[in-house]
Amino acid sequence: MSDLTTAARPYARAVFEMAQEAGKLTEWSAQLAAMSAVVAAEGSSALLAHPRMTKEQKADVFGEIAGDALDDQGRNLLKALAEHDRFSLLPEISTLFEQMKAEAEGAIEAEIISAQEMSDDQQQTIAAALQKRLGREIKLVTKVDPALMGGAVIRAGDLVIDGSIQSRLKDMKAALAR
Repeated sequence: MSDLTTAARPYARAVFEMAQEAGKLTEWSAQLAAMSAVVAAEGSSALLAHPRMTKEQKADVFGEIAGDALDDQGRNLLKALAEHDRFSLLPEISTLFEQMKAEAEGAIEAEIISAQEMSDDQQQTIAAALQKRLGREIKLVTKVDPALMGGAVIRAGDLVIDGSIQSRLKDMKAALAR
């Protein structure tokens, strides 16, 4: 587990609990995405690390950049993060928040890494099979990795299904080496 994840988890948990209690999970998803975009923007790290700016000024500038995407609670989060120089945690906070949100909504994100682009029918078939197996709504994220040579690797929570040709060749090599 990375240090960023460890440091971001308490913030993500606090934001999630507050958003869930207020019924504002979708609004907070948008706010955290906007904040993450600001952190990822070119030049933002230099601005937010500027030694002559106070922590309050950094939070104010960050809030101005994010604009109308933030409400008062979002700006309060910025102030709390500025107080401890934790702006860099925002992308990880957003990721953890989305995981908590998906779990609360009974959904799970499944990542499919395939050797070639998958058709919509293939994606729907895999999503249906995963939904049947896991008993939860599936949100698919697809990636292409030509190094797999063929097949796919599916990750959904703790479940990993490796149906790649690369994996099969490694298994055959290990079996022949015995």
